[in-house]
Amino acid sequence: MIGQNSDTVTFEMKLSKPKLGLNERLRVDFIMNRDGDNFNPPDFTGFKVVMGPSQSISSSWINGVRSYSKSYSYTLAPTSRGKFTIKQASIVIGGETYKSLAKEVEVTAAVDKPSDQMTADDVADENLHLVAEISKTNPYLNEAITVIYKLYVSPNISVSNYQPLDNPTYNNFWSQDIKVNALSAQNGTYKGKPYRYVILKRVVLYPQKSGKLDIEPLSLDVTVDVPSSRRNFFGQRMYDQTNKTVSAGKRIINVKPLPLENQPADFNGAVGDFDFAVITSKTSLNASESLQATVEVSGKGNLKLFKLPELELPSALEVYEPEFTEGVRTTLAGMQGKVSNQYTIVPSFRGKYPISPLNFSYFNPSTGKYTTLTSDEIVINVLEGPLSASANAAQNSNNQKQSIITSGDQFNFIKLNPDLTSKSVSYFFGSTSFYIWLLCPLLLIPLAIVFRKRRDSLAGDVVGNKIRKANKLARKYLSAAKKELGNKESFYVALERALHNYLKAKLKIETSEFSKDKITELLTEKQIDDATVNSFIDLLKNCESARYSPFSNVQMQADYDKASEVISKMDKQL
Repeated sequence: MIGQNSDTVTFEMKLSKPKLGLNERLRVDFIMNRDGDNFNPPDFTGFKVVMGPSQSISSSWINGVRSYSKSYSYTLAPTSRGKFTIKQASIVIGGETYKSLAKEVEVTAAVDKPSDQMTADDVADENLHLVAEISKTNPYLNEAITVIYKLYVSPNISVSNYQPLDNPTYNNFWSQDIKVNALSAQNGTYKGKPYRYVILKRVVLYPQKSGKLDIEPLSLDVTVDVPSSRRNFFGQRMYDQTNKTVSAGKRIINVKPLPLENQPADFNGAVGDFDFAVITSKTSLNASESLQATVEVSGKGNLKLFKLPELELPSALEVYEPEFTEGVRTTLAGMQGKVSNQYTIVPSFRGKYPISPLNFSYFNPSTGKYTTLTSDEIVINVLEGPLSASANAAQNSNNQKQSIITSGDQFNFIKLNPDLTSKSVSYFFGSTSFYIWLLCPLLLIPLAIVFRKRRDSLAGDVVGNKIRKANKLARKYLSAAKKELGNKESFYVALERALHNYLKAKLKIETSEFSKDKITELLTEKQIDDATVNSFIDLLKNCESARYSPFSNVQMQADYDKASEVISKMDKQL
């Protein structure tokens, strides 16, 4: 199927030649201009598959126009002479099934000199592979998984250079890259054959959503040196150089939700294997002195992705905002270390004050069960200082007790003046309230007239209504992000989701699956001005950068205000 413009999906079969000898090879390419799934090749009746399928991807931007090509290639050897038909192949692209056209091939008697010796591209396709190795494909929510990208190179070829074309963004995952200090070739096997491989990228992922999640492919442009049959003046073998695009392919992770059965009421999202403790710097002190109480969780798991339990103290103890401390390192095994909140406590009065035990619950994916840890009760003994107001009152009442003196007169005189008031019955009809309620409808008529004029005035203010509607829409989509101001990771996740949800609602498409370039193209087609489009894309870039860079509260507030302004501007133009 061949399209007439850039928006049309194309899927076609190309043959290296329509006629070949029995001792020659036939290359068959199935080429498409959009990424697809469920590729189904023909059965190649009359031929034997020598190599394939090999997959290649090409993507480029020229003068603002995106060019994309993906192909599946086979090398075939004929099994007999005659005319054969390479039947249709099919693939699903965008939910639609596309089929290639069948083509005929004639196989003749063997020729003296085959003309289809494998090209450098053919050799590179069969000897170069990019693989994404995933530690676990069915983790629990917030359980760590590791993705290692390996480039396998056959001893028959060599790689002189490479550069990334498309890096995955890991949507719906918390991600942390593990730095690869140096590329070191190691010996290994790929599909049972000896290969050398290098580790190009390592990343630790924590899924933030249950269900089937996609890990986008990593694509590389690799410069490959392929030995040829030619030799130079000194008899050394000459090499042909070619550039190949290799992709690790999209992978699907099936994330299991955390079980609801036996889930503790105080569970706060901690997944891993942890220890929990509440520690005080001292338990005896004088009033106005200070002590530190530390709530600490240590171990292995999603240490950066949950909140610590809050310390509960008696009201007589003055406590300051806790200081958060994080000592976490991320390795291929996931996050390890400890996080803690340190509270500064200052007692004002003398006495003994208990700190109630705290509970911390977590889910252990190794056992598939919840565990609840409880801290010990701690008693703070304030030795010297003033007594509290209640203690003073109790002490004064004890000190000021007096004996009761009875009067000689055992009875008081009977009151001769009773000070009685008369009871009168008031009726509603004819009362002041009756006439007020009677005149109320007449008084409301002028108010109704003023209200109607005001409503008509607002209805006629088209520009003002658009502005108010746009501002209300911005507040609606950004409400979740506003609640997370000050919490960098949660804020930017909510902000990115709000931006994509806004486009989803306005454009009726899932923009979370699109690149920033595609979003720019869509907004430009909707005639959104360039300044607004650039501001929208900058916000998306900030959301991605926030995962790896420190962002201040001032920067978060600025991004929130900018997002509100951008959504308002876009809504007036869409």
